[in-house]
Amino acid sequence: MSRPLVLASGSAYRRSLLDKLGIDYSCDSPDIDETRLPDESAETLVARLALEKAQAVASRHPDALIIGSDQVATLDAHILGKPLTHERAAEQLGLASGRTVRFLTGLCLFDAASEQFQLEVVPFDVEFRQLRRSQIENYLRREQPYDCAGSFKSEGLGIALFQRLIGEDPNALVGLPLICLIKMLERMGVDVLRGE
Repeated sequence: MSRPLVLASGSAYRRSLLDKLGIDYSCDSPDIDETRLPDESAETLVARLALEKAQAVASRHPDALIIGSDQVATLDAHILGKPLTHERAAEQLGLASGRTVRFLTGLCLFDAASEQFQLEVVPFDVEFRQLRRSQIENYLRREQPYDCAGSFKSEGLGIALFQRLIGEDPNALVGLPLICLIKMLERMGVDVLRGE
């Protein structure tokens, strides 16, 4: 790849996903205010934050393609943030029990040189099993997913919480929709399947 690629994130989850593509990239954590604006929909929020994250690091990488991403979980149009505490995680999983939670991931590929960008919001639905309080408590003690939207890690034991997953790209659930990203990169002349 002739142009540098920068992931505008400090997330270990997003780095592990991008590593799957086997391409060279660097990381630069954006420092932006992620507060939801009054009356802002979940879709608009994740799209705006993905773009703002990419723009925030673009000045430090003027020739790069910048990947920005943001994710929220929603239940009945209510945004479920990162729980941060055991009590809040237990509450979130209790609310999700037997219901469908929609994850929305905003993805932006920003060309720092031209300031042109591609922006998508990728949905992914998770249908939860009926969960007993003891199952929720046991899961939280084992995995402690307090830094994850929705209070679970689908790449780990969190899979046991689900009845069904519905979406085009399972990577979107973890926070970086790779299928969409590959298409965006191809439009910029980056072929992740190039020969070495």
